[in-house]
Amino acid sequence: MKTDVPERFLDYDKSLACIHCGLCLGSCPTYLETGNENDSPRGRIYLMRALQDGRLPLGDTAVRHIDLCLGCRACEAVCPSGVQYGDLLEHTRDHIEHHYQRSTFQTFLRRIAIEKVFPFPWRMKLALLPAKITRALHLQGLLPKFASEALSLIPEDASAEPLPLVSPPTMPSASAPKIGFISGCVMSVLFGKTNAASVRLLNRAGYEVVTPPEQGCCGALYAHSGQLKLARACARHNIEVFEKHNLSSIVINAAGCGSTLKEYGHLLCDDPKWAERARQFSTKVKDLTEVLAAENSALRTAHSAFTVTYHDACHLAHPQHITKQPRQLVRALVGDSFVELPESDVCCGSAGSYNLTEPEMAERLQRRKVDNILKTGAKVVVTTNPGCLLQIRAGLKKAGAHDVEALHIADFLDRAAR
Repeated sequence: MKTDVPERFLDYDKSLACIHCGLCLGSCPTYLETGNENDSPRGRIYLMRALQDGRLPLGDTAVRHIDLCLGCRACEAVCPSGVQYGDLLEHTRDHIEHHYQRSTFQTFLRRIAIEKVFPFPWRMKLALLPAKITRALHLQGLLPKFASEALSLIPEDASAEPLPLVSPPTMPSASAPKIGFISGCVMSVLFGKTNAASVRLLNRAGYEVVTPPEQGCCGALYAHSGQLKLARACARHNIEVFEKHNLSSIVINAAGCGSTLKEYGHLLCDDPKWAERARQFSTKVKDLTEVLAAENSALRTAHSAFTVTYHDACHLAHPQHITKQPRQLVRALVGDSFVELPESDVCCGSAGSYNLTEPEMAERLQRRKVDNILKTGAKVVVTTNPGCLLQIRAGLKKAGAHDVEALHIADFLDRAAR
């Protein structure tokens, strides 16, 4: 029985590329946890088509299964038909957010607490003050579980470290390539020292680094949560800002942001004024590990006495297909002390703001990830995304694994290069 057919939101040709072969099932974190077909990529694509056709109402059940998706895009990496699941998901979520009435709490959490705070560094700094006070007064035990879990994600050494507009290479050269640096929202507030380490590594590799202070949120948070109009506005702003500096490339050290930055061309493909500018911008974007792996002279070989493992951040491994370079950089420093992490590319449960909007599933995936880390016997786990770091650190602490350190790859490399 058909309900009212909604306005077109789904690219039907892209959705029909799914042949329901099931090869995605073993790579989908939520399906691995629930075993529910509706929580698998092919199941969700079926739900998307049913919503588009008007065969299924936009109600709690359908939205629940779509909400539970992490957007990790692990399914894309194994799909033999090349299904563009991320694109289908973002447009479906955009439709949901504009036509489905959420609870008061979820509306406040998504529209205010997350979308009005996270993309704005100065607002995030203000929002962190109550957390710092709560910790200083040791009041965590009085908080409800949701608030306590959220507080556990905030690093105790959170630091903002402003970067200069121009950072010259360590060995000055008239021919030094000039590259841009995306400082990021969460990175600039919670991981300022990591940003500084990233720039130092690039300077040692011979690059002049330009960090425009006018840059804004990359739009990833908006794109992944179904606010495509806001994501496009972020893209236009950043394109305009970075175009002024005549850069050979633009570097990002946060995997989730990098995935969206590299897809500006797709995000603005229907905008005649911006489509080509967006495409040119995206072709310049590189993850930090892509640049450093080509410049091993930036590192010193220093084999490690302890075991190190590596967690693949979803949006680096799957949409960007970058898995070799980070391992190459870590292995260059620790040699045979490197050990592979079981299910390295299975999401840790962070997924942007997912661990706030879906805390129960996020906790299950966090526990799964930490269990795998502990199985390796590693004393250091390296990754490339701030959300993964926050999630893994909180999980290790919860598990009592105080002797295991989680580090961003920039901090890991910078520490060894000093």
